[in-house]
Amino acid sequence: MLRPLSYSPLSPADISPEGWLKTQLRLQADSLAGHLDTVWPDIRDSMWIGGSRNDWERVPYWLDGFIPLAYLLDDDALKSRAAFYIKGILDRQCEDGWLCPTENRHHYDTWAALLLCKVLAVWCEATGDKRAEEALYRCLKQFSAHIDGATLRNWGAARWFEGLIPIFWLYEKRPEDWLLLLAKKLDVQGFDWEKVFSSGMLLSLTESWDYISHVVNIAMMLKSRSLASRLTGEDPDRFAKKALAFLREQHGMATGHFTGDENLSGDSPIQGSELCSVVEAMYSFETLFSVSGDPFWLDALEKEAFNTLPAAFSPDMWTHQYVQLTNQVQCARTETRVFRTNNEEAHIFGLEPHYGCCTANMGQGFPKLAMNGFMRTKDGFAAAIPLPMTVRTTYDGVPVTLSCETEYPFRNSAVYRIHAERPVAFTFSIRTPSEVTNASVNGHRTEAGQFFDTYATFTESTFTLTFEPILRFEKRPRGMNALWYGNLLFSLPIPWRSERREYERDGVKGQFPYCDYYHYPTGKWQYGFSSSDIEKILIKNQPYTLPFSPDAPPITLTVGLSEIPWQMPDGRCALVPDSHKALSKSEALTMIPYGATVLRMTEMPFTE
Repeated sequence: MLRPLSYSPLSPADISPEGWLKTQLRLQADSLAGHLDTVWPDIRDSMWIGGSRNDWERVPYWLDGFIPLAYLLDDDALKSRAAFYIKGILDRQCEDGWLCPTENRHHYDTWAALLLCKVLAVWCEATGDKRAEEALYRCLKQFSAHIDGATLRNWGAARWFEGLIPIFWLYEKRPEDWLLLLAKKLDVQGFDWEKVFSSGMLLSLTESWDYISHVVNIAMMLKSRSLASRLTGEDPDRFAKKALAFLREQHGMATGHFTGDENLSGDSPIQGSELCSVVEAMYSFETLFSVSGDPFWLDALEKEAFNTLPAAFSPDMWTHQYVQLTNQVQCARTETRVFRTNNEEAHIFGLEPHYGCCTANMGQGFPKLAMNGFMRTKDGFAAAIPLPMTVRTTYDGVPVTLSCETEYPFRNSAVYRIHAERPVAFTFSIRTPSEVTNASVNGHRTEAGQFFDTYATFTESTFTLTFEPILRFEKRPRGMNALWYGNLLFSLPIPWRSERREYERDGVKGQFPYCDYYHYPTGKWQYGFSSSDIEKILIKNQPYTLPFSPDAPPITLTVGLSEIPWQMPDGRCALVPDSHKALSKSEALTMIPYGATVLRMTEMPFTE
């Protein structure tokens, strides 16, 4: 039998984002991720729809974010474009169920098939498309037979657990035993990630590429045993918590993410981390919470969503980085390779810096976050993340509307409203973020990082969650520190100038606004936190249009900083300053959310 989920996502068609979240999703739809099918040949002319370009992961990656985006925004034009791709894929399905656009099956890395099956489940959840459900059934049936003679390898072996998502989704609609047998086959044939972590292999840093320490594989595999636990009955959190603790200790970034450029790269603030790993870590945390119900994963998710994710995009979302740096003082081609296995341009902003997987995959981050604001439980609903949105659904056959009015994480409250067309009884659970104090719901004290449950018969109800984010310095390696306010990490923004570089190569035109951009510092960045002023931080809320804009961020901190001697070799700041000795008096400088920065200093020492 299949263990039920603790918390189940709602269909994107039932969710209407509002406030800053709608602004961010609309920005995404109007920029690069929303236009890849018109500007990028690997999507526009893909073999998945009968063209001659990429026949592997890029179209499924793109659809995985584009489909929920279209339905969250209820945008008919976006929906129509998504439907065009789904129809094109389904029209080319072979009679035996094979769905990938190649007949070279024996040598084809079936990771793309697992990913495409996950996309079909997303599509069916949004649309109820019975043809797509039947295509998914036939594809998995054929896939089960295929891997009897051509076992998982390469990416498919490393990411086997992704196949459990569509398998379990389909099993809950068609409970046929062969589906659970297929899930077991994947578990047997795929990487044993628990053995990888216990081997000690991830303690050393590699200068050569491999599957085992590949940062995106690592971000994905965090959910592997949790997914498998639905079938095996094992603890859904044990391995993931152990693995994440290891990653944060050995390879951690100040944001709570982990480095990987392209393989795990230690705890240095001047090594990068790949954008694909950010969106996949988010999806892992969403899955882990859904399976186990532990709100620990929601705080991990928030740190990624409010910090690491938006930092990887330009403010207009027309360009992105392949890898971001915590201390990022320049984004331009370096004279020598400064990353483990990425090239000298991996940290510039562009259409497809270094490699195009992130271009295709980056779009899933914000839409899937939105799908985890409200969730369904076995006896009601949960407000899992304070996000501005309205949900229209049913409970026990009664139409129910749930809404959240909030500017969190930039403000310190959320108002939840429930409307039921006729009286209906259920439990409504409200989570309080963990890095807060003095939290309450309608005046009743709540515990940080936990849910506040109310069982009632609802018609019209309002719940107001209030709290005070904790302002704190977090110690980092090498005598460095990072400044947090709640689940927002703050950085010193560095003034910059940009050089636009348009190009054409391999049939791809990088032209304005989705060309390459090199960013160079035009102001001072060599600072440390002034030891004498750490108790004098001023918090300021201000009006904003875009939530992650460096020009007018929603919240700023005025902090005392002093200049210190810090070098800039190889186009990056040095790993550590020459000393912690202050070279100037303390200056009251403005720090802004990490996710709103382009060039920044985040990890800095206290001055002497």
